[in-house]
Amino acid sequence: MNVPPQGRPKTGPSIAEGGVADEPPSPPSQGQRREFAEHGSAPPEPAGCAKPAVGRGLGERPYILCGDIGGTKTLLGLAHNGNFVVERRYANADFHDFASLLATFFADTQTNPSTIDDGCLAVAGPIADDGRTAELTNLPWRIASESLASGFGLPVLRLANDFAAAAMGAVTASRAQTLTLQAGEPLGTAPCLVVGAGTGLGMAIVLPQDGQWRIVAGEGGHVAFAPADEQQMALWRFLHARHGRVTWERVVSGPGLTAIHEFLAGVELPPEEIAARAALNDPDAPDSAERRSLDLFLAAYGAFAGDMALACLARGGVFLAGGIAAKLLPILQHSGFLAAFKAKAEHAAIAARMPVHVATDPALGLHGALQLAALRS
Repeated sequence: MNVPPQGRPKTGPSIAEGGVADEPPSPPSQGQRREFAEHGSAPPEPAGCAKPAVGRGLGERPYILCGDIGGTKTLLGLAHNGNFVVERRYANADFHDFASLLATFFADTQTNPSTIDDGCLAVAGPIADDGRTAELTNLPWRIASESLASGFGLPVLRLANDFAAAAMGAVTASRAQTLTLQAGEPLGTAPCLVVGAGTGLGMAIVLPQDGQWRIVAGEGGHVAFAPADEQQMALWRFLHARHGRVTWERVVSGPGLTAIHEFLAGVELPPEEIAARAALNDPDAPDSAERRSLDLFLAAYGAFAGDMALACLARGGVFLAGGIAAKLLPILQHSGFLAAFKAKAEHAAIAARMPVHVATDPALGLHGALQLAALRS
């Protein structure tokens, strides 16, 4: 891949939408795509996608500040020469705004903000047209890069949609950080799709353009939910009575899994507890409320991913990001996800030719943010 070397990355004209990327790495060739399908894996690890370094002092060297700011948690890291030298995770509920969280990060890591040369914050929400402000969809936080610059003495940080960063991380992930559900028949000239369920439901499209990647962030999670059978229609009615318009995010997300369990069993449980109970369930007794909840959830997830992939003809590959898919791998691999993904009537054969991968890197968005930041340095 045409990835900037470690050190000072290449620069180039912007080809991104919404303040995302300047000069992304080149997509794999069609021959490489074919090799990935034959070996049942994702693209090989690019030279510029370095692993976090451990046990190194911060000193006074220049750093790139990166962040992945979700609805419930925030990952922050400092990188030097393409390597993370420190990473921290914070619960958003412990802070009243992002500025207070960032101040805590600087204090925890004993970092002088003057040592930061550049940075990128991936935010779970839409980015303003000027690329300088963002509001989180599921949290009442507003992030303004110029306010952070004046308040902390930082450079003006890039703001990117979190799934733009996840997309960059996914398409440049190593084989070790990816599990293939469907090898498909990849096309190197076709779009890739990244979708991910977590606190919300995100998506981004990755387009090969002139030998490089172009990332287009989207809000597909807020498209209307389309029930596929009578049970899902009953779920739609249950959610419609509560919310009015029912979007895919109301179903395919952590809160959506909780709502599904309440619909089936009349009891609200946190998504983590539902998943844990389902994982411990006796395989000879698959009818617990928790397992039925996950079955419905994963079927809906597969239908959504397949619909979005069909909308953009993602023959380049579909990547599942977000925390839920990676945590549910043993169940996901034997669920109705792929059947629902491919249940596209006369277009089922097209869906069957789309590669489907799970991105397992828990810091995917953070690593994607590092690449986005480096590309404008």
